Amino acid sequence: MLRQILSKLPRKSSKTDSAESARPESPSTQQISNGSSAGSGKSSNGPKRTSSVVFPASVVAGIEPLVPFKDVPSAEKMNLFVSKVSLCCVTFDFSDSSKNTLEKDVKRQTLLELVDFVAAGSMKFSEPAILAMCRMCAVNLFRVFPPNYRSNSSGIGENDDNDDPMFDPAWPHLQIVYDLLLRFINSTCLDAKVAKKYIDHSFILRLLDLFDTEDPRERECLKAILHRVYGKFMVHRPFIRKSLSNIFYRFVFETEKHNGIAELLEIFGSIISGFAMPLKEEHKIFLWRVLIPLHKPKSVGVYFQQLSYCVVQFIEKEPRLASMVIKGILKYWPITNSQKEVMFLGELEEILEAISMVEFQKVMVPLFWRIGCCINSLHFQVAERALFLWNNDQIVNLIAHNRPVILPIIFPALEKNALDHWNQGVLNLTLNVRKMFSEMDDALFLACLDQFREDEERQSVLAEQRKEAWQRLEQAASLKPVSRNTAVLVTPLATSIAC
Repeated sequence: MLRQILSKLPRKSSKTDSAESARPESPSTQQISNGSSAGSGKSSNGPKRTSSVVFPASVVAGIEPLVPFKDVPSAEKMNLFVSKVSLCCVTFDFSDSSKNTLEKDVKRQTLLELVDFVAAGSMKFSEPAILAMCRMCAVNLFRVFPPNYRSNSSGIGENDDNDDPMFDPAWPHLQIVYDLLLRFINSTCLDAKVAKKYIDHSFILRLLDLFDTEDPRERECLKAILHRVYGKFMVHRPFIRKSLSNIFYRFVFETEKHNGIAELLEIFGSIISGFAMPLKEEHKIFLWRVLIPLHKPKSVGVYFQQLSYCVVQFIEKEPRLASMVIKGILKYWPITNSQKEVMFLGELEEILEAISMVEFQKVMVPLFWRIGCCINSLHFQVAERALFLWNNDQIVNLIAHNRPVILPIIFPALEKNALDHWNQGVLNLTLNVRKMFSEMDDALFLACLDQFREDEERQSVLAEQRKEAWQRLEQAASLKPVSRNTAVLVTPLATSIAC
């Protein structure tokens, strides 16, 4: 029985070798190889075989991949490059550091050699070399993150600072692959017209999927690579913008969970700075349907700096968009989240610094009504941040030119703070703003003060009338006999609970 089993082993090994050597010849088999390599790394025994078996069909016969580039003539260097890249298509399981240590080290040294060769830029890349390079990057980088990898996603909320990100154990190896891909795309020896056939829409989509990794180091590498792809392959620019929009749509309106929103917004910020004037309708739609709704998620604090930069970039490109942006921010204003209110007030200050007088007058009534509510906030940081707006000379100038409209809106909030706000810092800032308005237009200030006192008296009279009406109702109810189905009016004293 044992002899029969042993007699079958050579034939089984030869079948495995022939299947592996023919695997990359077709796109479908290559996709299967990608999936298996990302999942379990079962091909870890590959490097133990001879190099002629390990290499895909794209390897030139007779070229030994472990030979240094300096030891081959220039005519054979590109063939050696393809052989070395194909050698790196073999994947390993990095979760167990004790397995395949020798093979992993050989692959690492080969990748470092490739990085140096690409950085040297000594010769133009052939089409087989571009194909082999894209295939190797796909095998090593493109993978599906398991569900537990996203369980502590930063999309849950900005307060989840105690949840440490999960790092891929293969990162020291992946970092070299990312560095190689970045240098390859950035190389002057790469012909974009040829490379666009392999760095295509499918490749870009898989690249964008990787932004959901929890490892910030990987997201930084992806950000640099995607930026270079956008700059080098002009034919792919509309597709990249559309794909980014789809990721933002899914995040805002479906999941509210994604780890790479900040990096994607940072990329889009550099894209916005290159927009030609006047702005296309497509770009204005992106502002209204993507950037403004991105203020809504609870995790906005994670990417707020990049979001605010994108919004301000749009306004600097076309100042007429300022009023539309302010209306959108007021639409998504956080009523019960004080931290978000402070951030929104900071963004409003940046917008008001760039707004024109005409656009400001379109939104000043709802804007300062909301600022008045912030001034009266019991959270001292919100009230302070709202009052700090008067430290900005540009905003003060806008307010001074429109004080007949703004002061009557803001004056009740200032007076209520001056009378009974609990925080001394907020009280001092409020008194400074009142003094500023008084010096700006004393007659208008006194008129608003008289109007405020009249309104307060009117409110006091109405409150007294309501109190007397309830007393009459209580007295009438106490005189009426109680029957079985008659409602009983209970006095406040009867329901009060001692604290």
